Amino acid sequence: MPHFNRRTVLGAMGAAGAVGLAAPAIAKTRKITVGALRFTSHSGTFIAAERAYFADAGLEVELKFFQAAQPMAVAIASGDVDYAITAVSGGLVSLADKGAIKVIGGALSEEAGIDGQKILVSDAAFQAGLTSPAALDGRSFGMTTAGSSFHYMGSKIAQSEGADLSFKPLQKVGAIIGALKSGQIDAWSIVPHIAKPLAGSGAVHIIGDVAQYLPEYQVTTVFTSAKNAADERQMTQDYLGAYARGVADYNATMIARENGQEGVDAMVDLIHRYVYTDRPREKAAPSIINGTMRLNEGAALNVASVADQLGWFQSEGLVSADIPLETLLDTSYVDTLGS
Repeated sequence: MPHFNRRTVLGAMGAAGAVGLAAPAIAKTRKITVGALRFTSHSGTFIAAERAYFADAGLEVELKFFQAAQPMAVAIASGDVDYAITAVSGGLVSLADKGAIKVIGGALSEEAGIDGQKILVSDAAFQAGLTSPAALDGRSFGMTTAGSSFHYMGSKIAQSEGADLSFKPLQKVGAIIGALKSGQIDAWSIVPHIAKPLAGSGAVHIIGDVAQYLPEYQVTTVFTSAKNAADERQMTQDYLGAYARGVADYNATMIARENGQEGVDAMVDLIHRYVYTDRPREKAAPSIINGTMRLNEGAALNVASVADQLGWFQSEGLVSADIPLETLLDTSYVDTLGS
């Protein structure tokens, strides 16, 4: 198994433009670091930490927060973080090709009937006739970088509509929002807790749903180092089992509403300890609730969706054309869908 430090991992990033979960083992406590973004979609991790599901599995967890997915992937590959959640990207595929990481489960998916990611347009574009995705031809679309999930979503939407889009790399989500509001770009796609407040301001408009074009899109995945996947099987199973308990609680409360409004309120209180912490609870709650999308039960992984994403990266020349799906995935830990 090759060794990766931060320098070699960053070099790899730059080169890129089923079985059930085992019961926790009775063992001495193992210390692990789990990477997270302060997003509602990472709630499975927060719940597992707050409700001692990790502790029940014999894991002492340190949460390490990141501002973006790429540094988190670098931290996993170099061994600074053990487990994390991120979208599939060209950089992630490149790290897998270098033998640094493995995707071991699914986190967030688009699902019919569940409010998901929205297609947004600037007010200027909307007033000029861009009122549905069918009118995207010749327009500009925001993304962080080439090979990002935004790039993938925009390309798949354009392909379905027979549109030719101009992609604008703006590096950060905040910069994309600013460009969209000011009319410097025409369109973008993003999760509902960001999309809905933007549309509510009148500066942008929602013209469609990503799920219409990618109905079972595996938006984010659970991943770890290739070393953990291969050599730390019990620890990895225990981590996934505890994380899956958090996911089950989240879906039961926020999607199925099994615990009524009281349960939703309690869950919002828990999530608010990690998400929108700079806002008072009453202002954070609507965004947390608007961000509700079903998380993958049991961390099940939609292999067909990941295969489609890999194929797109390869067709765009963003990663090597000869990388097999097995290089990216270890499907031995969770149930798989679409395979």
